[in-house]
Amino acid sequence: MRAYPIFQSLHRHNHVMGAERELVLLNVLFSFLVGVGGFTLISGLVAVLFYIMTTFVLRKMAKADPIMSKIWFRHMRLQIMYPAKSGIWRKN
Repeated sequence: MRAYPIFQSLHRHNHVMGAERELVLLNVLFSFLVGVGGFTLISGLVAVLFYIMTTFVLRKMAKADPIMSKIWFRHMRLQIMYPAKSGIWRKN
């Protein structure tokens, strides 16, 4: 039998700053839009607080399950009930 090395980089989840990559990038985008959108000191502070709080929550989510958002999106896409009959396009 041959032994092949399994590299850790092929099994690691795609995380940035300890959270899922897509969610972190959306967090940065929303914080930037809130901070720049108002052009005031208050909007800048709100953006920084929003960024810090959501990054904390996203990191806790990633510790609980590394792909939690993908599982949740798949769950929301599935139907509640599938009827016990064939579809209308079935050939007789």
